[in-house]
Amino acid sequence: MLNIILAGCNGYMGRVVTDIVAAYPAVTIIAGLDVNADKLSDYPVFATPDDIAPTTLIDSCDVIVDFSAPSAIDGLLKLSISHKVPLVLCATGYTTEQLDKIEETSKQVALFRSGNMSIGINLLADLIKRACEVLGEEFDIEIVERHHRRKVDAPSGTALLLADAATSALPHKPEYVYERESKREPRSNHEIGISAVRGGTIVGVHDVIFAGQDEVIELRHTASSREVFATGAIKAAKFMANKKNGMYDMSDVLK
Repeated sequence: MLNIILAGCNGYMGRVVTDIVAAYPAVTIIAGLDVNADKLSDYPVFATPDDIAPTTLIDSCDVIVDFSAPSAIDGLLKLSISHKVPLVLCATGYTTEQLDKIEETSKQVALFRSGNMSIGINLLADLIKRACEVLGEEFDIEIVERHHRRKVDAPSGTALLLADAATSALPHKPEYVYERESKREPRSNHEIGISAVRGGTIVGVHDVIFAGQDEVIELRHTASSREVFATGAIKAAKFMANKKNGMYDMSDVLK
């Protein structure tokens, strides 16, 4: 049995994960963490990591799955280190300082972080690398991401994940351009344009455009529900159980 502590359990994604876990006979959520500590499911909920740390629940936990917010990262890293419990980070929008702290913490405990928990998105990232290896500098790259009107961070962590995938395969280090209003100049060869759209209830759409001389190649991923992210998170949790110290991502799961 895989025992999970779910951070952000009472948020939208937390509730989706709770419902999905019910379909996995070998996975159970033994406790939740949420600033809103109401008990909405059949497991106890704690407001902070400091509240759950003294309990025996943390001792039986195999992995912590986090769908909360970047502001919760310090407490979760502390909990993970102090009890040597692997941590799966599913939130996006971390600052540079927070990312540095996550990377440093991975030297002491097993950490997993991905800009998107969907298996399809991570396959798309691999396809982008292949396209960049073939197309090189002859094609311009533009990324357009669309999400629901409530999403706070822009561009999305997924858009940055895809841009980073392209960067890793290009023969040069591109500049990420988020808006062109202030540039007022032709597009340079070493750019990746990233645009964000917010509206309605769009779960997530990511288009990657390779625009060359007289031809255009487009790759698209569309998420129709948030269940794809919850399923990916459970796969990551299974993968992370008993892992050694280090930084992992979805490419490790796909392997």
